[in-house]
Amino acid sequence: MAIVSEVNSTDINVNAPTPEQTNEVKTTFSAAEILKLLPHRYPFLLVDKIIDYVPGKLAVGIKNITVNEPQFQGHFPEQPLMPGVLIVEAMAQVGGIVIKQQPGFENGLFVFAGIDKVRFRRQVVPGDQLVITVELLRIKQRRFVKVQARAEVESQLAAEGELMFSLIN
Repeated sequence: MAIVSEVNSTDINVNAPTPEQTNEVKTTFSAAEILKLLPHRYPFLLVDKIIDYVPGKLAVGIKNITVNEPQFQGHFPEQPLMPGVLIVEAMAQVGGIVIKQQPGFENGLFVFAGIDKVRFRRQVVPGDQLVITVELLRIKQRRFVKVQARAEVESQLAAEGELMFSLIN
């Protein structure tokens, strides 16, 4: 009689190498890890988690839209809509995840230098989940950064545009 044992997905292989030992690149970030990378705090931290990260190329972040967020008290009480400027800011924060992990930029503070070609295609309301993809386009003089950003809800484009950042001292 053969003995069959099932392996549970919660089992831990104690002999498995750590990410440091395998030189694996971290591809997801929790809210706590995002707080270590970005200077933003409540109520202005607009990224809940990073679900995909490719160093030097892109990040995909999630922003869950909830009715208890402070902007909905006045925008608009009878028909809450996420303000476009906050959608753009959420896209910028996902971009910050890519930028802050570039060599030499870890301790830098980046601010908007420009916002181009931004278009809003769909309303974003409480209950929606924004999926934000930001791709690094270029770094100029180790001081200026340009990214392409998209925000989608249920695979429908909500907003897109090019964002530029400048490193300040």
